[in-house]
Amino acid sequence: MQPEVNSDLWYVCGSRLIAGNTEMKIKRFFAEDIRQALRQVRETLGPDAVILSNKTVEGGVELVAAMDYDESAFAPPRAAPSSLKLAAVPESIPLHRQNEKSRREDERPSGGIEGKSPVKIQWSQDPVLVEMRKEMKALRRMMENELSVLTWRDMTIRNPQIQELYRRLIGMGLSADICSCLIEKAGSVEGSEQAWRKALHALTGEVATVDQSLLEKGGVVALVGPTGVGKTTTVAKLAARFALHHGNRHVALVSVDSYRIGAREQLNTYARILDVPVRSAATPEELVTVLNTLADKRLIMIDTAGMSQRDIDLSKQLSLLDVAGKSISSFLTLSAATEQAALEQAIKAFAVARPKACILTKVDEAASLGGALSALIHCRMPLAFTTDGQKVPEDIHQARANTLVSIAAACGDSLSEVMTDEHLALTMGGGWVDAHG
Repeated sequence: MQPEVNSDLWYVCGSRLIAGNTEMKIKRFFAEDIRQALRQVRETLGPDAVILSNKTVEGGVELVAAMDYDESAFAPPRAAPSSLKLAAVPESIPLHRQNEKSRREDERPSGGIEGKSPVKIQWSQDPVLVEMRKEMKALRRMMENELSVLTWRDMTIRNPQIQELYRRLIGMGLSADICSCLIEKAGSVEGSEQAWRKALHALTGEVATVDQSLLEKGGVVALVGPTGVGKTTTVAKLAARFALHHGNRHVALVSVDSYRIGAREQLNTYARILDVPVRSAATPEELVTVLNTLADKRLIMIDTAGMSQRDIDLSKQLSLLDVAGKSISSFLTLSAATEQAALEQAIKAFAVARPKACILTKVDEAASLGGALSALIHCRMPLAFTTDGQKVPEDIHQARANTLVSIAAACGDSLSEVMTDEHLALTMGGGWVDAHG
């Protein structure tokens, strides 16, 4: 009996890839950059050539391309027909036993042996396909980077005003997609300074603020946020500002921070200075009791524990405010000195507390405000107050978008001068893709 030959086996012969009855021509190309390499592929193998791999080598890039590519040649071998299985039944088994065995096999669920679902082959996880996707992504990034540099150089010649506007906006620390949107709104204005002022005006309109009545009406207010953003100091500033207008007999402080060492002592110090009562609560039941005891106060400020946005106990800690009742208003406290990505993560993580607005602290410590403004715009988080120092209660202010934008522009003037054209070109390429989807 002749052995069965699997025609789906493939091998490499010279510069040809043999797959069954299919022959594929492959060739390796070297060039200084990706554009020259692609041009060589097109001129040598034609427009129907397929890029199999690419990598950066010394002196340029290397591409492996093929023509006459037949994807079906690499399909997995099909299962043998059921008739072959019947022919393999030993002759020594009696005929009635064979019929009984066939009947049992027919009565089995179609899902596989013992009713188990058949194993589904995930071709998308095939190592060859995964590696090919990585290669294609790397090739796409290389081409996008090349196009970004060409676009930036072309803009230098055709529209230097737009280029200078983009440089100044990026220098503020704004994300690339926001810069691109601002350029669309202001780029048509003649004159660099006029376009710059219009872009800043458009940015001011993007920053949402709230006309917060907290310092007038009071209420039960909890400050939530990550560690180290200055929640306790901000609680003291708001309480002191309210006490100056309405008297300290209408103010009380509550601490639910049982994590940080010395947190309650710090709040007790502020309470003694302001001459207001301070209480502590470690459980939802204790917090309800404390709030009922202080029901005659017009403003009750609650200082919560600072926790990382990645802490698994974050939801458990924030749920304490829900148990106490819906009368508690929460404000998310964030530091302006934090990078944009961390700010956006914090806003999403603390969304379970349903904050009404944000309090941006440490404005005086931030080298750039563009990242904070970009995070607030991306997450559609309104701003209520800003703080810019340790003085109580002087260093807290009602949030004003034009003031923040002016500070951000002043900080960005020095940063935009040290940015290279390559950096600006790459950020511009990614920003245009994000802005236009």
